[in-house]
Amino acid sequence: MSRYITVEKYIDVEIDLDEIDDDDLVKEIERRNISFNASDSDRTLLETIYLKRRVGNDYQQELDQLIYNALGKII
Repeated sequence: MSRYITVEKYIDVEIDLDEIDDDDLVKEIERRNISFNASDSDRTLLETIYLKRRVGNDYQQELDQLIYNALGKII
């Protein structure tokens, strides 16, 4: 008589999101039914963060402002 045992193992893996295709990210967001409705000012901040990140400039101040707008607090 055989006995079956199920074993689960969880590991942490660091992933660089720059290595993941945008289409794959969009599909995963849609699969999870996640939506993001930003105000015009938040969209402007997101665009600024994106552009600064893209060219390697510091975007911490804009990110802090976006977090404050969304959550009402800064760490």
